[in-house]
Amino acid sequence: MKPDSPATSDKTSIQVIERMMTLLDALASYPDPVSLKELSSTTGLHPSTAHRILNDMVAKRFVDRAEPGSYRLGMRLLELGNIVKSRLNVREAALPYMQSLHRNTQQTVNLSVRQGDEIVYIDRAFSERSGMQVVRAIGGRAPLHLTSIGKLFLSADDSKLVRSYATRTGLAGHNKNSITDLTKLERELSLVRARGYARDNEELELGVRCMAAGIRDDGGRLIAGLSISAPADRLKDEWMEDLIATANDISSVLGYRPIESI
Repeated sequence: MKPDSPATSDKTSIQVIERMMTLLDALASYPDPVSLKELSSTTGLHPSTAHRILNDMVAKRFVDRAEPGSYRLGMRLLELGNIVKSRLNVREAALPYMQSLHRNTQQTVNLSVRQGDEIVYIDRAFSERSGMQVVRAIGGRAPLHLTSIGKLFLSADDSKLVRSYATRTGLAGHNKNSITDLTKLERELSLVRARGYARDNEELELGVRCMAAGIRDDGGRLIAGLSISAPADRLKDEWMEDLIATANDISSVLGYRPIESI
């Protein structure tokens, strides 16, 4: 019997991998264990072919045999997923989306996280054409209540935590537009919660306005904020939709799945 050529062997291996992925996708679409007959029907694979591949995946723990003749996704996939999650970095996930948003708006796009009572700028997409000098470099800090991203984080706190923040910081202002009154800040945070985004109307720097949307991880936790900064007379309300969509795309990469309303 003539042995298979390398090309034939490679084609067979690719075909097996494609069938494995087809079976995994099919299993993922069912909440409960699935019978071999159902999997065969769903994937279009012959029962004997599906059975052979499933047995191999059971041996490697990619698939579990719930009971004789029925299958579900295996724990090995969870283990691998946790490894991927541990290696995900919000900055790495966000950067290509930030660059795309910058190209669309031609304005500075900031990525920031919370550290205590401040936000820290951890990355930025900008160019000289934005018409705005970048005041705070990557690694720079700013008070939560004076920034759009900071307001997102404060809006995630309950009223007791917001009052504690106000007591600790004294709500110090930077200029005449800064929010330095607790009642006014609480009203602002209520608007942020209702809208799902935040604004900074020259409260940190005169002549600079910002809008921000939140980035969430796979547990739904707010872990970062994405903002557009622009000269006060250039910030456009129509950018908000693109900003929110971009933040949602980054959250999706990090594993966030919003809970659908019933």
